[in-house]
Amino acid sequence: MIVGVGTDLVGVARFAAALRRTPALADRVFTTGERFTAAGRPRSARSLAARFAAKEAAAKALGAPRGYRFADCEVRSEPSGRPVLRVSGHLGAVAAAAGVTDWHVSLTHDADLACAFVVAERSG
Repeated sequence: MIVGVGTDLVGVARFAAALRRTPALADRVFTTGERFTAAGRPRSARSLAARFAAKEAAAKALGAPRGYRFADCEVRSEPSGRPVLRVSGHLGAVAAAAGVTDWHVSLTHDADLACAFVVAERSG
């Protein structure tokens, strides 16, 4: 059963400019695992923008609860490259209270836009 759906769209150039203007922003918004690939290479601004969109979309899937922090949602990649969400903290508590057992996430980017679509699901 679907508990909620969220989507978000981010302008890549604007997001990249924000990262250049405020170098500490990446550390505040992303975990080390999000900022770097499994091979240890830094992710592109376009890839980070898509992950930022997923964090926003995950919060929207649960009604954008007050107290949500970006650290509450981590976007990782499976060895196949498939993105997966890990939620914790306040967002994790809200998800647990809503009975969320599974998260589905899709990321895309093209030209100057990055988009994420997130579905929060409850089994049974």
